[in-house]
Amino acid sequence: MIKIGYYIELFINWLTRNCGPFFHVIKVGVESVVNSLQWALLLLPFYVVIALIALLAWRRAGWGIGVVTVLGLGLIYGMGYWDKTMETLALILSATFIALLLGIPLGIWAAKNKTAGKVIRPLMDFMQTMPAFVYLIPAVLFFGLGKVPGAFATIIFAMPPAVRLTTLGISQVPEDIVEATRSFGATPRQLLFKVELPLALPTLLAGVNQTIMMALSMVVISAMIAAGGLGEIVLKGITQLKIGLGFEGGIAVVILAVILDRITQSFGRKNR
Repeated sequence: MIKIGYYIELFINWLTRNCGPFFHVIKVGVESVVNSLQWALLLLPFYVVIALIALLAWRRAGWGIGVVTVLGLGLIYGMGYWDKTMETLALILSATFIALLLGIPLGIWAAKNKTAGKVIRPLMDFMQTMPAFVYLIPAVLFFGLGKVPGAFATIIFAMPPAVRLTTLGISQVPEDIVEATRSFGATPRQLLFKVELPLALPTLLAGVNQTIMMALSMVVISAMIAAGGLGEIVLKGITQLKIGLGFEGGIAVVILAVILDRITQSFGRKNR
């Protein structure tokens, strides 16, 4: 009998015992980012936040999405879930930022280096197909309960689309444009930042959209390890068999998902 889980457990326990200071530094850094963003969102009056998000939605996606944003966020406030929604939004934005910070360079590396691509591609397959709940186990062992393990699990779960679509965007840049740029004496750095990334930008922005959607789905699940936010409302509805409470939390999640999806999609369309 092959006990793969036993050896994985040994490895995780070894990391927990020997890399405690490293995980503590990560915990402090991620916690400060999430708490700062949450503090900023809750500092402003709710109507100011709604107005700012609605203005962004209107400018980028049209007046229809602007109206939906005002009505949807107003409904969330009316249901009494404004603070929980801002907690969820802060966690999503923080996890997405870190996932993109790690995922885009990995995607560029996979597109530029065939050996790296052969290693990174199956790793992303593994990360994307692994059940989301499994990521909660090492997150709790490394960071305990709270927002940080929720952010950690969200980052791991949401990063594959950023890596994949970055690799795809760079790989789809026409070879004749790349050769013409090189023939004019461009350095690899100039080729990347002035030619390849601008041409791959629509695909990269699609990756940003998918990363945000994956992060939103994982943030709800991470309420099981005390990450808070709207996921906590949904979890209470499940555990306490309160159907109305669960549906209210679900409606708030759907509203937030629609707003984020339409805004991020609009950036991709405008830059295509």
